[in-house]
This record gives sequence, C-alpha cells and structure tokens, in this order.
Amino acid sequence: MEREREILERLKKAYPGAKIALRFENPLQLLIATILSAQCTDERVNQVTEELFRKYPDARAFAQADLEELAQDIKSTGFFRQKARYIQEACRLLVEKYGGEVPRSMEALLELPGVARKTANIVLANAYGIVEGIPVDTHVRRVSQRLGLTREKDPDRIERDLMRLIPREDWAVIPYVFQAHGRKICTSRRPRCSECPVRDLCPSAAKS
Repeated sequence: MEREREILERLKKAYPGAKIALRFENPLQLLIATILSAQCTDERVNQVTEELFRKYPDARAFAQADLEELAQDIKSTGFFRQKARYIQEACRLLVEKYGGEVPRSMEALLELPGVARKTANIVLANAYGIVEGIPVDTHVRRVSQRLGLTREKDPDRIERDLMRLIPREDWAVIPYVFQAHGRKICTSRRPRCSECPVRDLCPSAAKS
C-alpha cells in the first residue's frame, strides 16, 4: 500500500487543478453530456452541448424531441443514433417517474437507459456531491493498469480494485487526476515515460 499511496500523492501534486472537463449548469445537463462523452472527447461534447442545451432546456424537451432531429443535433459525437435513443428514453423516464429531475441515488440512476456506473458516479459526485465510487473511463483504465493498480479489464472490476486501494476522500478527485495524467503523459500510443512523476514506481515504465 505504501507504493500506491506514494503514486496517488505524487499525481495529485502534479495535477492540483484536475477536475471534470464537461461543461454543465445542472444535473440534467451533466447527465446528457456524460452520455454523449462515450467514445468522444470532452472538447467535442462541450462544443455540441453549447447549442444543444439551448435548444432542449429540460428533460421534457428532450423527451418530446423528434428523434431523428435529436440524432442529427449530436451527430458529431459519434454513435449518435444510439445516444439519441438513450437520451430520449432516459428523459422520458425522468419526466414520468421523477418530475423531470435527475435522481440522487446510484440505484435510481442505473435504471436510466444509457447509464452505467461510470455515468452514475460522475453525475452523483459532480452534480450532488455524493461520492459512491470511482468512474472508470479509458484514461482511468489505462493509467491504473499501467501503474499496476489493477489487472482487470472490466470497468466495474477496475473500480472495485481502485476503491480498495484509494482512500475514500480521494475518490472524487482521482479520476480527473488520472485523466489529466493520461492525456498529458500516459498517452495511449506513445507514453512520455521520461517525463512521468511516478516513473520509478511504474511497472510498465520499468519494462520500456
């Protein structure tokens, strides 16, 4: 555990301002943006949602939207038809069951179409300050695997490993620290190991 603690402390020090990159003004906007972020950059999502949230100001507007028009509105985020269906179906359930509001529990969020633990964790922590777990995206998965914090490939299993290793008070910030590290240093194709603040603690760097 000493190695793991040292890794966390060094990375937190290296990225002191790490935070969610998605732009949102309320829980619904964060939910929609997170659904759109699957297989898409946060930068692109932010470009799309700037107009999207003006056009569809609440859950009812998304629920009643023309599905094909909604799909075209989010086309540049990729997998747009599936995402449009998820968004519309989720918003219909929000309107019917929760008065158009995004619920505040993991159990309720997981009932929404297109919402798995990653999305639910992001919404709960960043919209409501409720931290129940650690959202695992591609950066978190890659960094945690390379650092030897997990051998798992499934996001839920990776999350369980990280929750055992990382103090609960760090669960809210560590995903964004790992994201920042994954974007700047521990990149997918050509990691910049010579610049890494935890190179001496990384089994992957030792092999390179």
